[in-house]
Amino acid sequence: MTDRTDNTLIINLNMAGVALAYGLLAISLWLSTDVPLSTKGFWGMGIVLLTLSLINVVKYRFDQRSSEDRIRKIEDARNEKMLEEALREDA
Repeated sequence: MTDRTDNTLIINLNMAGVALAYGLLAISLWLSTDVPLSTKGFWGMGIVLLTLSLINVVKYRFDQRSSEDRIRKIEDARNEKMLEEALREDA
């Protein structure tokens, strides 16, 4: 239960940080008069696409780790079963 609460807290803190970063970026782009509007749009699109790419990277890494854990558990269960069978044959 505490792991879930800790994860929720960390996720919420990170979400707040991302929202704050986007907000500050939007304010800085809005207030900068030296930069043309097309450049501001290009920067904005780049930041959004970079964020989407990072989310995908994290998701795929999590899926890969989950798959590796599942395979390891299956192999551990198979090895345990083989050991139990070997011990029964010896006894």
